[in-house]
Amino acid sequence: MPRFDPARLDAANYPYATSVETRFQDLDPLGHINNVAMAALFENGRVRFNRELLAERKRRIPGERWLIARVEVNYLAEGHFPDPITVTSGIGRIGTSSWDIVSAAYQNGVCIGLCDTTIVSTDANGPKPISDQFRAELEGYLFRG
Repeated sequence: MPRFDPARLDAANYPYATSVETRFQDLDPLGHINNVAMAALFENGRVRFNRELLAERKRRIPGERWLIARVEVNYLAEGHFPDPITVTSGIGRIGTSSWDIVSAAYQNGVCIGLCDTTIVSTDANGPKPISDQFRAELEGYLFRG
């Protein structure tokens, strides 16, 4: 298993958190949340985080799209039904036209997984540079570890 910065395991280092319900159908035959369901739980947390970013931004620029270029999930411990999972998120890196969202999933106070997602800002012509205003808004959500 890859080594992680211990700061990634501390929920206090993430500026955003949301609770996501687990479902019985998320379980595999061994009784823990399966890997596909964990990816979906991270997606649910990431979508809520992105919605907060858009609310902060007040509006989306016409023609602008945010596309996922990469998702990496690392499973650290088993998750179980019926306890909810808290997904925490923050901005890990800001590039020219992309940024990384770093997330962690916690159940009953234990970090059970980490997720890194690269988002690219695009329009009809391809990748588009992040504006100075949006960069400042992203910086307001930087991971604090």
